[in-house]
Formats: sequence, C-alpha cells, structure tokens
Amino acid sequence: MHDTCKVFLGCNLRLKLVVMDKKEQKIGVLLANLGTPDAPTVKAVKSFLNDFLYDPRVVDMIRWLWYPLLHGIILPVRAPRIAKLYQNIWMEEGSPLMVHSCRQQLALEEATNLPIAIGMTYGQPSLTSALDELKSRGCNKILIFPLYPQYSGMTTAAVFDKIAQIVKLHPVLPEFRFINHYHDEALYAKALMISVREHWDRNGKPDMLVCSYHGIPENFVDNGDPYRTHCLSTTDKLVACLGDIIPLKTTFQSRFGRKKWLQPYTNKTLEQLPNDGIKKIDVISPSFSVDCLETLEEISEQYRELFLGAGGEEFNYIPCLNDGLAHIEMMKQLVIRHVHNW
Repeated sequence: MHDTCKVFLGCNLRLKLVVMDKKEQKIGVLLANLGTPDAPTVKAVKSFLNDFLYDPRVVDMIRWLWYPLLHGIILPVRAPRIAKLYQNIWMEEGSPLMVHSCRQQLALEEATNLPIAIGMTYGQPSLTSALDELKSRGCNKILIFPLYPQYSGMTTAAVFDKIAQIVKLHPVLPEFRFINHYHDEALYAKALMISVREHWDRNGKPDMLVCSYHGIPENFVDNGDPYRTHCLSTTDKLVACLGDIIPLKTTFQSRFGRKKWLQPYTNKTLEQLPNDGIKKIDVISPSFSVDCLETLEEISEQYRELFLGAGGEEFNYIPCLNDGLAHIEMMKQLVIRHVHNW
C-alpha cells in the first residue's frame, strides 16, 4: 500500500494486507483518478491547479498564450478561493477524494486478492509511484483502471498520456491492459440504482432526480469525444433500473472559462426548476466514482443554496458510490473480466 494511504486512513480503518508470493502473483491493478491537493492551503492548491490546468488535455490553448494567463491571473485568483472550499470539506483523515480512494483500494484488494495501487494524474500519489509500488510487489502485468465511468479525452485519455510518458523512462516494460470506460456495465447501473433506492427508503421520493455530470467544452464533443453520449447512456440505464415514473434530468456542472460547455448547465437548471413546480429534488453525480470538491462543495452546498434560494423546498445530494458494496462488486467483476486468461 502506498504510504499516503496509511497516513490518510490512520487508525480509523483496519489495514488488511494480502501476503502474496511474488513469483506467483504477477498481475496488479492501478486505480487512477484525477487527484487532489495535499492540503487545503493556497500553496498546495496552487501547485495542484498548475499541474491540472497546464495539461493540454484539459485546456487546449496555445501554450505560450495560456502560460502567462494561468500564472498571472487564474492561479493567483482561483487558488485562495478554492483553498477555502477545500477547508470546508476536508476530513480528519485528509482530502475526501483520497480518503475514499484508499478505502476503495483496501476493499478491492481484499475482494480480488490482487495488488492494488492508487495513482493520480495530478498530485500525489502519482501514477509513477503507483507503477513503482506494483513493480515492487512483483507485478509484471498491470491493468490500468481509470475511475471515470464515461470516457473523455480530458480525463481517461490524460491517464493514458501520463502512463506513456512514464514508461518512456523504463528499459523493461510490464504488460499493460486498459479499461476505457464502464458506463454501459449492468453492475454499474445496478450500483447507482441501489444507492438511489436506499436514499429514497430513508428520505422518500423527490419530484425529480437530477443526474449532474461534470461538464466538458462542447468543442471536445464536436471533435469526437464520446463523453456526452456516455453520460446520456448512463442516465438511460439508471432509468431502466429504477423502473419508477419519476422525472430524471441530465445536466452538466463545473463549467470553467468562457467557452461553451455541454448543456443544460446544472446551476441554470436548478434555478428554473422551482418555477416549473419542482420543489423537492435529489441530485446524484454519476461521473464521479468518489466524493470530492465538486460533489461535496459544489453540489451539496452551492447548488443546495441556489435551489432553495430560487424557491425550492427540499434538496438532497445522493453521495457517490465510493466504497459501497455494490460498487466494489462491480469493480471486482470488471477487473476479473479484464485479467481473465492473462
């Protein structure tokens, strides 16, 4: 296990290490996610945002134009504000994204009896450290598992880019397999359905369920990115699993910059719903595998305030799948299928 996980988990989780014979155990799994600042400080957030926003997969602007804009305006302005938002959601063990990721790692390692490592595209633990960890555990076959149900060049492809850059420095390479997406997995839709139904059992059904996905610029989709199609497919499969006549709406959040992003925008939708007679809503975000800033702060806090301020009466956020049993079972079955006969 990466040392970062030990720090985050502390004494709150029992660490169960699977002892394996390196000569027998050759397959490892790298769980990849976007990343998180090391601390809820301006310095840490600025460092994280610099890595994230300088990636051409994220902002496709000419570098010599983007660099001074990023360092002269965006980072100095956004880092202090975002650091305060992180302070609002920071857990005792650390960043929510990292805490939930470590719990996923432990649960999946126990479920599969395979070495599992966590690597972030930006920040720590890095993809480099994750590959080194798996190598140290005797793995010469590595399954790269980006935790993005819906494929996008901004997220999934960025993981593959980083892996390609890293292995350029290694004379001897392991075998790799990659998971591109899993939005169409029946067990994924089932896990979402279970999460929603458990919430309804506790809180009752809403007037509408809003599926809010992280947005991407429209020009990405125009250039062939399948993300929007994958998101709509996810919502359709959730509707089929729920089988209830409750309105569901797909929206897109977290717009950044002046470009036109995928619509309808979540914030604009939530402002309008009370005027349409929708007073009680539940919001779920199927594009995130673990809770993070965009779910715990943007959705659960900012969007709640927006909806209630527009005349809504009740707003509930349904948490991400995190390390829930149905989610871990889906991840387990996906791993087993991809490493079969390897």
